[in-house]
Amino acid sequence: MKNVTAVILTFNRKELLRQCLDAVYAQTRPCDSIIVVDNASTDGTREMLLADNHPQLAIFTLPRNIGASGGFNTGFRLAYQQGAEYLWVMDDDVIPRPDALQRLEEAEELLKSEGIDRAFLLSKAVTESGSVTNTPAVSSLSNRIGYQSWPQVLEHGLVPVRRATFVSILLHRATLERHGLPISDMFIWGEDTEFTMRVTRDKPGFMVGKSQVMHLRQESGPISILTNNCPGRLGLYRHHIRNKIFIARKYRHYQKYLVLQELFKITGLFFKLIGRREFKKAGIVFQGMIESISFYPRQEAADASTEIADINRLEYKRKAPLKPMIVMPETAQRES
Repeated sequence: MKNVTAVILTFNRKELLRQCLDAVYAQTRPCDSIIVVDNASTDGTREMLLADNHPQLAIFTLPRNIGASGGFNTGFRLAYQQGAEYLWVMDDDVIPRPDALQRLEEAEELLKSEGIDRAFLLSKAVTESGSVTNTPAVSSLSNRIGYQSWPQVLEHGLVPVRRATFVSILLHRATLERHGLPISDMFIWGEDTEFTMRVTRDKPGFMVGKSQVMHLRQESGPISILTNNCPGRLGLYRHHIRNKIFIARKYRHYQKYLVLQELFKITGLFFKLIGRREFKKAGIVFQGMIESISFYPRQEAADASTEIADINRLEYKRKAPLKPMIVMPETAQRES
């Protein structure tokens, strides 16, 4: 496996990012390069990265926060357009075990030797206490005689999956060439679900049981507006609702009546919030439902350029060997 670029998205979590980077640099199979996409952090993330002595590191600071969806779109695009053969993608709160990438590489070589096509490889994610988190959906694709093929490589600790998150996912550039980038217009929550469902329509991804990462801050469980009372994040749940309906509509062929089932669950959530007299939250859910009616976001090719992520507009600043390669856009100033 050649030319692996780690892509790490961060926003205002410099201490978590430092832990993530330390774990990435400690891999038994080193990355060939690392890209950190800083989503317009204001906590000194950029200064911390510039001060630390990280080899083969490229920093891209966005001029404004464009959400996780836009951040991953940018990171995928940068790695692809800089020639990465493989992308190893994660958030800043993911702490890989030292052999996480090595185990992914071994699984890639095994599947290649067996002639088994794959859309991506995925690490097993656990919380600080060891509970499984970010569980993917098992692939329902069938083999040539009509049976579901998920047990095919079970003896190797591999399970084919179709829906997954960007928590330690390994992608070949050919996947991006064929299927394009994560949809930046989704802003936050669901861009990884949509992307992984898009790329597994005719071949699965594979969860690699021997590759493990710790996903910090996951003890509260799945995303839910019922339990989240953070004023700064509540408004973002309209994106969650809107994106869930969009994904159900786009991939309804996976399951009959999928859209109706999703609408039924969301409507039930709305009335549950009304019953609890949480009218602000109910309004956010309703807003997401309304926005979903006209939400048809565009999908971009991997070699496309945008105002924010145009590779030709980057200024490369090279230091001595084994020192960081700092990559900054000409307009990388936070909007006032």
